[in-house]
Amino acid sequence: MPSTTGAAPRVRRSWWLEEALAAEPGVPCPPLDRAIDAEIAIVGGGYTGMWTAYQITERHPDADVVILEQDICGGGPSGRNGGFVNGWWEDVAEWVHRFGANDAMELGLTADRSVRAIPAFCERHGIDAWWTDAPELGAATAAAHEGSWRGTVAATTALGFPDIFEELTREEVRAICDSPTFRTGVLAHGTGTVQPARLARGLRRVLLERGVRIYEDTPPRRLEAGSPVRLLTPSGSVRARDVVLGINAWAGTWRRFRSRIAVRGTYIVLTEPAPEKLAEISWTGGNPVRDLRSSLNYLRTTRDGRIAFGAAAISPSFSPRIGPAYDYDEGAMRIVTANLHKMFPSFRDVPIAAGWGGPIDISSLYIPYFGTLPGGNVHYGFGYTGNGVGPSHVGGNILAELALHEEGLYARLAIAKRKPPRFPPEPVKSVGMALVNRAVRAMDDAAERGESVGALTRLLARSPRMLGYNLGPE
Repeated sequence: MPSTTGAAPRVRRSWWLEEALAAEPGVPCPPLDRAIDAEIAIVGGGYTGMWTAYQITERHPDADVVILEQDICGGGPSGRNGGFVNGWWEDVAEWVHRFGANDAMELGLTADRSVRAIPAFCERHGIDAWWTDAPELGAATAAAHEGSWRGTVAATTALGFPDIFEELTREEVRAICDSPTFRTGVLAHGTGTVQPARLARGLRRVLLERGVRIYEDTPPRRLEAGSPVRLLTPSGSVRARDVVLGINAWAGTWRRFRSRIAVRGTYIVLTEPAPEKLAEISWTGGNPVRDLRSSLNYLRTTRDGRIAFGAAAISPSFSPRIGPAYDYDEGAMRIVTANLHKMFPSFRDVPIAAGWGGPIDISSLYIPYFGTLPGGNVHYGFGYTGNGVGPSHVGGNILAELALHEEGLYARLAIAKRKPPRFPPEPVKSVGMALVNRAVRAMDDAAERGESVGALTRLLARSPRMLGYNLGPE
């Protein structure tokens, strides 16, 4: 039942995925129940794994590709996110600092091509993923956040791209989306939104049409290195020349990767349709919106007049385990609903239709990374840190080239060559992440009230940067 107060109603998966499955259930893909061989086996049926399979079959239509997915394709973050499709220009200052101007520019341009490729893919294959071409609005909600974009604007201008970002006055911001909490802001051009689960399920359909074998409800139990690689599942096995791991936050459960990935939660609430109220606040252009808090709020509308409102930097527990609280946490839902109503008071009487969550794979430098394990035939990519819809298309291209042993444009990108620093060991990593997230939220909340926080909270919030990590915007 919809709710106007309290926690958002729980849904089985996400509203996006339930809507997409109702529109097109798709051909069932049963679990693997025998021993099979394949040229390339992909672990993970989310965006990264499926874009990898798609790009492999684009380059080599006869390639023998298998996907193993522990749930259903799109059941993880790919079917739970906010559906923002953007690139990497907002991170360009970090790219320049880490990789140099030439590599930073190449990363920005490559991600731009992927943003354009996604709606083109949907059109080519008849996928109605609700693509909306609209610039993304970044709105300051505290005096301390105003002008925080200027380093990014300066970096893109220095690289020769002065028109990517457009600084806005308070009046210009509120002409796009009129919230009483919004101050000045910045508009990022070349972005859009999708219904994320429809994109994932459409990609799944295309892969099946191309002859890719997909086994759902098939978690890998063990990987045995060698030539070929052997993947063991509860009721079967796969022998493959090459294996690709596209497992998002679950990479942190693999011994080899747990020092490179941390996990935190993100949660979304979705209102019932209220197009007349969206018109009252001038939010009719489909622009995705984010505030400029370090504990980010991200929000967008749907084609039927709903608001999907998400919040990041929430750790549901101190445990490193990805448990049920990442799917739904009542405390997190109350926080997100309160943020929605604070930003848009006129929506207090609009029922909340659904709420859900999911884990984010956090890289220590706020950038994904890709590579190949010793032995040369197991490849991996993760660490999108909450921005994966557009960049996973880049990741799929990188991993396709690695799995095919082709030294193309994508495999030469800086993120396929360099690794981020390691996180501290457990339990320091998970406990530290939870404490930092709470401190960051406290600082952001205080800044919006025009107040300051105590020295300990300030120290905790800033400690990742002091230790050489970049976990998100300051």
